[in-house]
Amino acid sequence: PPFFLIVVVALLYWLGDRRTVTPARTRGAQRWRSACFYAALGILLVALCSPLDLLSEQLFWAHMVQHVLLMLVAAAMIVLARPWIRLWRCLGLESRQSLGRGLSHGRRTAPLRRLSGFVGTPAASLVLFSVVLLGWHVPAMFEATLRSEALHALEHSLFFATSLLFWKQVIPSAPLRIRLADSQRVLYAIGAMIVSWVLAVVLALAPHPLYAAYADRASRPGGISALADQQLAAGIMWVPGSITFLIVVFVYVHRWLMPTEPASKRAPRLASEH
Repeated sequence: PPFFLIVVVALLYWLGDRRTVTPARTRGAQRWRSACFYAALGILLVALCSPLDLLSEQLFWAHMVQHVLLMLVAAAMIVLARPWIRLWRCLGLESRQSLGRGLSHGRRTAPLRRLSGFVGTPAASLVLFSVVLLGWHVPAMFEATLRSEALHALEHSLFFATSLLFWKQVIPSAPLRIRLADSQRVLYAIGAMIVSWVLAVVLALAPHPLYAAYADRASRPGGISALADQQLAAGIMWVPGSITFLIVVFVYVHRWLMPTEPASKRAPRLASEH
């Protein structure tokens, strides 16, 4: 199912892209964004539909790689790609008008509008991201996902959805709006990174394996112990899992510290460009 869903999303984006007129001056940037979007879908395929998915049933560190790819790579790249207009335009004009009226003014969709307005706030997005990340790694919850394909699919879906909500707060993704200033985005990303570090520290310092499904296996690929497997998973969450956060922090710290161009110099330059 993930494979077919990803293929369908790729086709819908392709169709919406064909129906969207891109100004000549932005075509280069749009080609880059489209490549970023398709690359993100490719990363989702690697996470969910490749031998990595089979390996994750035997090794906890492989399972953690899946989670890092879903939450901290693919979701961030999709927000960076700004695919929303093109995915919307895959629908016909009449369908877009009817759906748009229903979503924006319909009585039945009023609860949905209130819910989306709430979960789209920076505070709610950060809380949801943190609770979903930590909650699904509680041993009882994690073990349940290994026994149930439906729960496992729900876990991955929530990982991805809450990550989209989180990253859209710090990465510009028109027409979605960012409510945080550059300095606030730095603190926001650092806060989420610390949450991921908490999980990594717990996994690394635990004196025994936390997940029986992995600890009780008679053998593991590579011959590593269950505790070493768990510590390796902690290292993946700690180091590769921090890269996206650090990129965002460095970008906004750089923008924050860069001196702004005086208006007297900016006005003539803008006039010459137009």
